[in-house]
Amino acid sequence: MKKISIIMVICLAGWIAVSNPFVNKYLTFTNKSVLPAAKESDPLYQSIIKNAPTYELPPKDATIDKVWKAIPGYNGREVDIASSYKNMKNKGVFDEEKLVFNQTKPKVHLKDLPPNPIYKGHPDKPMVSFIINVAWGNEYLSQMLATLKKHNISVSFFLEGNWVKKNPDLAKMIVSSGHEVGNHSYSHPDMKQLTAERAREQIVKTNEIIEAATGKKCVWFAPPSGSYRDETVKVADELNMLTVMWTVDTVDWRKPSPDALIARVMSKIDNGSMVLMHPTESTAKSLDRLITQIKQKNLKIGTVSELMSEQRVEQ
Repeated sequence: MKKISIIMVICLAGWIAVSNPFVNKYLTFTNKSVLPAAKESDPLYQSIIKNAPTYELPPKDATIDKVWKAIPGYNGREVDIASSYKNMKNKGVFDEEKLVFNQTKPKVHLKDLPPNPIYKGHPDKPMVSFIINVAWGNEYLSQMLATLKKHNISVSFFLEGNWVKKNPDLAKMIVSSGHEVGNHSYSHPDMKQLTAERAREQIVKTNEIIEAATGKKCVWFAPPSGSYRDETVKVADELNMLTVMWTVDTVDWRKPSPDALIARVMSKIDNGSMVLMHPTESTAKSLDRLITQIKQKNLKIGTVSELMSEQRVEQ
């Protein structure tokens, strides 16, 4: 009878553990290996399960905003119970700094949305991107690249096709410095005024020239002067490209002082911002201080692809 009773207790305990919504969730979540029963009964293990929901964040779906148009999705996070337990078991006490997280994907992704321009990244992502449109300004490129290298950051240069044709070595230098390149049309036309056929010609020709010069295929299109119409965005989409605009404009073409340029950007920059700039004297002289101040706001600086990815950036 004693043996039967013990077996029944063990079975009942096992049933409770599996049927418990918290335990069951994390046993499923950490199904890489089933934890031994001894670990499940450990107060530390139970404490991690109990506290885990406090640290979880749900994923955010990509969506179409009335103002900002297409907004990318953003991963959520869940506690990896097994790995967190392993991190804490030596001291045997719960420590939130030793929690291990797994990222959880949203259900709706940027690629699932209908063709729309993108003005910013996800507002929960503590990252910004520089969009540097290049059709002139060769004399300032080396200084800007040196500053970006100093801060060990990569950004996105959108290149005019005609410029790349004349300056293939500079285009190669941008790529070899670790930066992303995008399409900025071939001859800087007003894309809003072009037929779908001519818009396609501008984009395709530039893609071919950039790939020939740098070996890189463009996935982002930035229309000159931000001028486009719905048909322009659809043409880019048919070419498997997304259209990007900007959140914050340096207006560096007006030749502002470095202080004025920095003040303008810093007054507007926030999570997900894309900062538009060009290779100008104003930007070249401002870039070092601008990067420093952005980092002081606990914002990471990355490429457009990094900003638009669903990957979490923890502060």
